[in-house]
Amino acid sequence: MNTRGSDYFDQPSTAPIGPEQFNEIVTTAADLAIVLDVEGKVHSVITNPLNPTLGRLDHWKDRDIREFMAEDSLSKLNAQLDAYRAGQKAKVDAIEVNHFDNANWEFPIRYTLHKTRREDIILMLGRDLRPIAELQHRLVKAQLALEKDYETHRDYETRYRVILEASRDALALVDVASGRIVDLNGEAAHILGADSETLTGSAFTQEFDGRRRGEFIEKLVLAASDETGQTVPVQTKRTAADVFLHPMVFRAAGDKTLLCRIEAAGSAESVAAELSQVLSTLYRDGADAIVFTDSHGTIRSANDAFLGLCDAGQLSDVKGKSLGDFLARGSVDLKVLIDNAARSKKMRLYSTRLEGAFGSQLAVELSATLLNSGGRPGFAFVIRDTSRMEVVREPAAVVPGPAPMSDDAMRNVMDLVGSAPLKDIVSATTDVVEKMCIETAVELTDNNRVAAAEMLGLSRQSLYVKLRKYGLLSKNDSGNSK
Repeated sequence: MNTRGSDYFDQPSTAPIGPEQFNEIVTTAADLAIVLDVEGKVHSVITNPLNPTLGRLDHWKDRDIREFMAEDSLSKLNAQLDAYRAGQKAKVDAIEVNHFDNANWEFPIRYTLHKTRREDIILMLGRDLRPIAELQHRLVKAQLALEKDYETHRDYETRYRVILEASRDALALVDVASGRIVDLNGEAAHILGADSETLTGSAFTQEFDGRRRGEFIEKLVLAASDETGQTVPVQTKRTAADVFLHPMVFRAAGDKTLLCRIEAAGSAESVAAELSQVLSTLYRDGADAIVFTDSHGTIRSANDAFLGLCDAGQLSDVKGKSLGDFLARGSVDLKVLIDNAARSKKMRLYSTRLEGAFGSQLAVELSATLLNSGGRPGFAFVIRDTSRMEVVREPAAVVPGPAPMSDDAMRNVMDLVGSAPLKDIVSATTDVVEKMCIETAVELTDNNRVAAAEMLGLSRQSLYVKLRKYGLLSKNDSGNSK
């Protein structure tokens, strides 16, 4: 094209383009070129070699093009052909039709119709619309997916709002990076002394007296990561109310967010939270060993004092093991403790020896309490080291002489003097003590003869002999039969 003069193709003479070059230009410019007469008969079909998906259409030649068109496209083509036959066409028109060839092949084509030197011959240049149709199809699917996601988002947003406002707790969401309030419910706004619109987007630190932004947010994050569930006591600036903050950290879209539950000081919940924190501190730092087990005596948790008594390095060394593994009489001691605590809800001052990880033993006293909270029954054991008491008693045992006796026991023994020989007095006193010990062991083990024998350091046969001797065998049997 010459910008200074007329167009090259506007010259009166015919453009110097040969037939071969013309065919090549036409087939390259269009995906499909068809030469047909005004009656619809196909004289020539040329497909673009750069678009092999159309295949070979040589069989269209010398046939009516209507045979390869969909029903909804026939009216468009017939209108164009009628206009050409009537000689009314002076400009190029475009029509979009659907072709089909064989049973399963259908494709849309956009044709432009051009006159030729012969009045009865028309050149149709077609552009394949399948890529555009596929793009439109994807666009529609993407639009539907966006609308579905939007509706889902609105659904979640509505649920979130309803739950936030229906909650009795005062809740505030704070962005960790900026320290600003992202959202809060009406209860939290009431405690802070302003409406939700005013507080949303404001600095959370400014709502409390004597707090610096960086230190305050960092303190909340540290409290949230503490397993004991620490609370942060603060005073609101607008209402001068003492409150407790219960923070929790979570990530949303990669950003850290604090969920702070605000609790007024003096409320039942704050008192319970304070008590829980005090008990947690007692459990963690208390002098006595505390162990929590399940209903079978398997250790769930234990404090550092217990780890110190049994020479364990860390909680994982004892967690999951039976508490009986650390008691001198093993399952016998554990069964006595569990059975009595389950029957009467608690058991006080049970004396035994605790075995350490390396074979050392300590004299201890245990108390057991039945716990049945949250539908998970278990037991809490408080273990106290009594080895120092044994050391105090040892000198008295080393010194030769009789062990101290109570005044009543002394008078009972003295009454026997003169009425019986010394040998008989000693024998009778021994029998009384022996009977009392056997009765106590049988009672503690809930008449479990094997456990009672092991507790007394006797064989099972020896225990039966003594039970029969003191008339306890028939008594216990009758009690069981009842």
